[in-house]
Amino acid sequence: MKTLLVEDNERMAQFLCKGLAEEGHTVDHAGNARDGLFLAATGHYDVMILDRMLPGGIDGLGIVEALRRADNKTPILILSALAEVDDRIRGLRAGGDDYLTKPFALGELTARLEALVRRSQGVGIRTILTVADLRMDLLSHKVTRGGKPIQLQPREFKLLEFLMRHAGQAVTRAMLLENVWEHHFDPQTNVIDVHLSRLRQKIDEGSDKPLLHTVRGVGYRLGVDG
Repeated sequence: MKTLLVEDNERMAQFLCKGLAEEGHTVDHAGNARDGLFLAATGHYDVMILDRMLPGGIDGLGIVEALRRADNKTPILILSALAEVDDRIRGLRAGGDDYLTKPFALGELTARLEALVRRSQGVGIRTILTVADLRMDLLSHKVTRGGKPIQLQPREFKLLEFLMRHAGQAVTRAMLLENVWEHHFDPQTNVIDVHLSRLRQKIDEGSDKPLLHTVRGVGYRLGVDG
């Protein structure tokens, strides 16, 4: 799930980025309203989290209003220390889809984000990915093959999600590093091979139809041969 977080408190932002990443989110972070509005307007996100009180000329509600005027329908959860009923009403009437007051439990935040994405499925957000008998549920974070559950670490989940979204295509190490690890470093590093070796064992072990293939001189491909 690709998520935009607009939060000026660095400590809070680090906590959320780490926690959301562990839940399988790919998080872009902006520390002020100007950068947040730019990312929201130019990026493609499954859901957004906006702090209400922000530096940068406009607050979180201003970002919401600007996006809704531009017909941006991405689900938005507003975070705020302002807990009065009138404050929540203003946030929702500005165009927010949900309003969560601080302090909050990370589990509740992620559950609310999942609910927002479920409600927005009508605008084409995919929450189930399938390749042959391999199935990934992006909301529950469950992966099965032939109905049997597969336990994946967060990085393995993100790696498999990217491969499933590009099923049948050869993907390079550079593409994986940029989109799964979000680093632009030497594509010759063996971090990709190590993770893919573990992933191959988990999804192909015991099957007579392997799904994860090495494309010599290019990278990797997920799909059924032939």
